[in-house]
Amino acid sequence: MIQAFWLTNVRLDKGFETGDDGVFHTISEICHLKIEDGKIAEIVSATEPLDTPLPQEDAKGLLALPSFVEKHNHLDKTYAGATWKSCLPPKKLIDRLEFEAKEMPLMTGTTKERAQAMLQLHIKGGATHVRTHVNIDPYIGLKNLEGVRAALEEYSDRLTYEIVAFPQQGLLRTQASSLMRQAMKEGATLVGGLDPAGIDNELEGSLREMMDIAVEADADVDIHLHDPGTLGFYTIKRLLDLTEEAGWQNRLAISHAFALGDVSMEESSDMADRLSQLGTMIMTTVPINRAMPPVPMLHAKGVQVALGYDGFYDSWSPYGTGDMLDKLNRLVERYRWVDEISLVQSLYFITGGKTTLDKDGNRAWPKVGDEASIVFAESSCSAEAIARKSRRAAVMFKGKIVHGALERMGETK
Repeated sequence: MIQAFWLTNVRLDKGFETGDDGVFHTISEICHLKIEDGKIAEIVSATEPLDTPLPQEDAKGLLALPSFVEKHNHLDKTYAGATWKSCLPPKKLIDRLEFEAKEMPLMTGTTKERAQAMLQLHIKGGATHVRTHVNIDPYIGLKNLEGVRAALEEYSDRLTYEIVAFPQQGLLRTQASSLMRQAMKEGATLVGGLDPAGIDNELEGSLREMMDIAVEADADVDIHLHDPGTLGFYTIKRLLDLTEEAGWQNRLAISHAFALGDVSMEESSDMADRLSQLGTMIMTTVPINRAMPPVPMLHAKGVQVALGYDGFYDSWSPYGTGDMLDKLNRLVERYRWVDEISLVQSLYFITGGKTTLDKDGNRAWPKVGDEASIVFAESSCSAEAIARKSRRAAVMFKGKIVHGALERMGETK
């Protein structure tokens, strides 16, 4: 096994400059990166020849980006890896849940294979971390958890992961509390929740039960909150109250949180202050058919915002590729972030907070000591990669190529 080698001729964002045309541009340079024990040990300019006995892998000018983080996913529900299957036309959420309750037990035998097919698409797109929600309910018990765990364990040399025990059919509605507690003992790492008012019809009781399970398991929380408007907004308020009461600061994520985009900007701004103070994350899938959380304002106020692809090609929708760069492209287009600084800074939302350059044009990534998890894109700079959804020629995870290939030179030591 190679412990140390050089990545040669890697393109890195260098800074910003104003061109003769008066337009702000991102500039890049070619560098060599020494990789040792899965981390970046040295960064040198490629202007001088590299004299080393270590093996080399030639990136041939490909742009390096920090690998991507997929923060909202459903590995257990996908039809990926199977022949074309029709999805269910849109209906009310409760109708979908009833359909899923019948379908899921018929699919548990292929959970591992379908999950792996989905993971392969994520890795191909550049993701080396996945947070997946897994259905826990009386209809399937822990079977989906078993299949997803098996898939993720086999891929543990290609990515890191989190598993959310997700009461898709309702925590109280299906009396899933005991199953949720068991899931937390058998591999789930976060406690999930779902519309305590809209699905469980018991806002206070559902939230308290979810938090109780989290505290017992010493686990973080990630709740799906689709409930809109005043109802959803009040749910967020109560959830933050209980978070503070339990001392669960910096351990809560709210997925979707559509209500933040339904209320007035003043109300949303006030709530953003509290979300920031409590270290609450917001996960969004960047929907195109409804209001969504006001990402620019949330980000400006210090709220951590991350993107997720959600489910793709399943009973809910035939769309999706699992490509996080495609999801980011939708976000920047939605908010018309067309200047170079905005494009480069948007990487934050799919990399776990990393950007190649800070707002002043100083290199923020990579730095010596960073994990060598890298996406190699056919692009001149990160702004172009985001705007044009540039092809990814290779993906590296902790110093190991997990998708595509780079040209290897020299002998393996």
